[in-house]
Amino acid sequence: MTWLDVFTATPLQGNPLPVVVDGDGLDDTTMLAFTRETGQVETTFVQAPTVADATYRNRIWDAEGEMSFAGHPSLGTAVAVARAGGERAAEYVQQTPAGLQVVAVEVRDDDLARASVVQEPAEFGPELDPAVPLRAVGIDPASARQDVPAQVVWTGTQHLQCLVGDRDALTTTAPDAAALRALQDEHGVTAVYVSWWDGGQAARARSFFAVDGRWGEDAATGSAAGPLLALLHARFGAERLEVEQGVELGRRSVLSCDLTGGRVRVAGDVVVVAEGAVRL
Repeated sequence: MTWLDVFTATPLQGNPLPVVVDGDGLDDTTMLAFTRETGQVETTFVQAPTVADATYRNRIWDAEGEMSFAGHPSLGTAVAVARAGGERAAEYVQQTPAGLQVVAVEVRDDDLARASVVQEPAEFGPELDPAVPLRAVGIDPASARQDVPAQVVWTGTQHLQCLVGDRDALTTTAPDAAALRALQDEHGVTAVYVSWWDGGQAARARSFFAVDGRWGEDAATGSAAGPLLALLHARFGAERLEVEQGVELGRRSVLSCDLTGGRVRVAGDVVVVAEGAVRL
């Protein structure tokens, strides 16, 4: 197993990810149980692909089940695969339930790499009054940005995007687990992604979700940063974005997003924290 921190070059910052590189032979029950054992938001298992053109199958799990796609698990898994294969630079095609995604890795030294994933073409879902998600995360609805509604956006997994006009609005929150769960269930979203955008290339974000009757917050959400750029591109023509996330958790993360061939690519640094054997 390789344990990495993603979207950071500093150990114990960013978003943690345990990766079981040799996951062939593990059944779904075992993968779910081990994911819960790690206590992390997501854990991944690398298996042989089952479709043509894929390099490997990336099984991404959270505490409730297998996910269709996720950002930091895509980057971290690719780095773990490169290390296992002794590759300094590589381009892979990962297989996930969302489809096939190109993932690139550049190993910079023994413990540090840079990785990116090209996400699925954006799909835009229902628009909502931003007051609804803002109340669910405990932010004053008056902080909502008035020129863009809250909207469900998909680039591999669905997130409810909600923009605020004041960066300071992100600093004080009081999430309601029941309200978050209701939004997740009603709209089929993974999380509520609340962000502030400076109108250029900088953004700050927080990602909230509910699981097992409790609310949680993600330190870095690549599968939500991608849809954020897709939304800002559709509404305002934005083409690049650097998202800062996880600051309030003490795990600062930086997610770099740009457009390539009409799809969003999300990139970031990845640092190795630990390696060892898993006996399952």
